[in-house]
Amino acid sequence: MWESLIMENGDKGEMQRIREDAVRKAQEDAKAEAEAKAAQKRERSKFAVEATIKLEDAERERIEELKEKERKKATEEIEKWKEQNEKQKKIHFCQPHQEHRKTPEQSKQEKKRKVKSSNRGTSKSNTISGNMFSEKLKEESIPAPRSASSIEIKFTPRVFPTALRESRIPEEEEWLCKQAEARRIINSDIAELEDLKEEEKNPDWLKDKGNKMFATGNYLAAVNAYNLAIRISNKIPTLYLNRAACHLKLRNLHKAIEDSSKALELLTPPVPDNAKARVKAHVRRGAAFCGLELYAEGLQDYIAALKIEPTNKNVEDDAEKIRHIIQGNE
Repeated sequence: MWESLIMENGDKGEMQRIREDAVRKAQEDAKAEAEAKAAQKRERSKFAVEATIKLEDAERERIEELKEKERKKATEEIEKWKEQNEKQKKIHFCQPHQEHRKTPEQSKQEKKRKVKSSNRGTSKSNTISGNMFSEKLKEESIPAPRSASSIEIKFTPRVFPTALRESRIPEEEEWLCKQAEARRIINSDIAELEDLKEEEKNPDWLKDKGNKMFATGNYLAAVNAYNLAIRISNKIPTLYLNRAACHLKLRNLHKAIEDSSKALELLTPPVPDNAKARVKAHVRRGAAFCGLELYAEGLQDYIAALKIEPTNKNVEDDAEKIRHIIQGNE
């Protein structure tokens, strides 16, 4: 056990070195642990893939076996059907020869049968002709068909073209409500913007106006100018960056974080042309985090800014100060 948590007669430089070594060791341990977890995760995923492949192979073999059984069964049935057809053909081929071998007595009996059947046919025809009138009477007694009419079918009106059974009503209703709210906001904005002058409807003119007000220290007026410019065009990242700077001056730290984050969203993809703007967004968001005493989050933004622009001495100095504050708090 240590008798004291503070080194007696310790040099500040030595203490700083010990602290940095401890931080470095902790980072190395964390990195090693992360690598071990990643390796373990890769092994698990590899094992899962192999197991999936084995299951698929087994299922494929089972399906092939079933197909082979069905194929054998079908071929057996076809063979049986062919054998039956051959037998029937042989029987039909033999019957005419048997008919030619009839005796005289059998031929006389067949003639008698034919005479009897012809007499029966004539009697049936007479009965049929006698019943024709009764059938006509029955037809006359049948009522006439009803008159044609049309049936009106009403469908439930739907905004979406999908069928009701395929739709997701809660999600569709939420989407429609959002669309209605957006249209209401746009219509209200249009009504307000109609009263503005032509130059006041230009976001670039409003941005320049806000920059001049910011330079004179009138931060509230600058925020109003940037607000109006964003309402006209909400896809310009510079407007959010400048408004974040105004919020930093006014100590509206949460709003500064929101505007800096929105600017970073619009500054995509990251290219050399927007590198300076991304550095400003990270620095301003980091300053807002530090103002809220969230030094770890602020340091992450400063480190991100240094990755974009490593030669920025001011950002590097501020990041070092934040590190000292974090280490002092520890």
